[in-house]
Amino acid sequence: MLAIFLGQDIIVPLALAGLIAVLLRPVESWLMRIGVPKVIAISLAVLLAVVLVSGVAVLLSMQLSDFSDEWPKLKKNINEFYRDARRWIRREYSVSYRQQAEYLKNAQTKTLENFQGAETLGVVTGPLGTLILIPIYAFLLLYYRTMLLHFMVVLFAEKHKEKVLEALGQIKSIIQSYMVGLLLETTTVAILNSVGLLILNVQYAVLLGIMAAILNLVPYIGGLVATALAVMVTFISHPEPDTLLGVVGVFIAVQFIDNNFLVPLIVGSKVRINALVSIVGVLVGGALAGFSGMFLSIPAIAMMKVIFDRVDGLKPWGILLGDQTPEQANNNLFRLVKRRKPPKENQA
Repeated sequence: MLAIFLGQDIIVPLALAGLIAVLLRPVESWLMRIGVPKVIAISLAVLLAVVLVSGVAVLLSMQLSDFSDEWPKLKKNINEFYRDARRWIRREYSVSYRQQAEYLKNAQTKTLENFQGAETLGVVTGPLGTLILIPIYAFLLLYYRTMLLHFMVVLFAEKHKEKVLEALGQIKSIIQSYMVGLLLETTTVAILNSVGLLILNVQYAVLLGIMAAILNLVPYIGGLVATALAVMVTFISHPEPDTLLGVVGVFIAVQFIDNNFLVPLIVGSKVRINALVSIVGVLVGGALAGFSGMFLSIPAIAMMKVIFDRVDGLKPWGILLGDQTPEQANNNLFRLVKRRKPPKENQA
């Protein structure tokens, strides 16, 4: 984990590129079957992914530009809320306006000092560099795919070749199923969110719907963050309680549909990980590598389970990661065996 934390700028883009490469492999294979040369087929597949991601980014930027046009109104509402909050703090906690201003000034000074450090440039340029590296990594992983697979096979003894090939095939199937299902699920959630918010006549409904769907990529935690964000943005332009409750109701309904229908049907049953391990894995991934680590945690745990299930010494860990309880597996391990009563001695 220390290596992942220290080398996240290298490992995270490479891992994201690996997921994308597995997702684009069927596209590359189809292009090669119709006669397109390998290099051109890989280039077209990667270009398709770049165009799709860029299209979503353009749509979000258009919505954000419309949102920025409302800045004067938002600033006015924020100022009114700020004045009400100051009056409430003074009344409830006897903190004068002057003391509140000093606290805010100190907080602003510390924030500016943090952003003026030498690492600020890295914070700003880091994500841009990552976005540039990911398609390059994806292209190279697809190009050298056979060499990497050959390396994985010869890395182990000949007697383990069959198990290694089986594990690699299972991992590929899981990643493809997970990524394709995730894209369909995200699109469906974005549509449901947007339609529900449009029915409520909420401003920036499409923006909030898409952002909530993207945050939903982080299991369990993303939905809560998306709901809180949507309520805060809606509160600025629609502070009516019925509208805010309607927004919460829309996100709860969509989450119910997502968790009970979309995830089992669209994402599929191949990623069989229990909820406890999923939540802990998401939190650990976030602590190690931020949002990217949270997103990568589920496929990483799924790959670990595939490996654990095929290594004799690690099979107990595969059971721990899975979602099948002993009762579901008809395991008699924890069933109490009724003791037989000793036969009564014949009394003379």
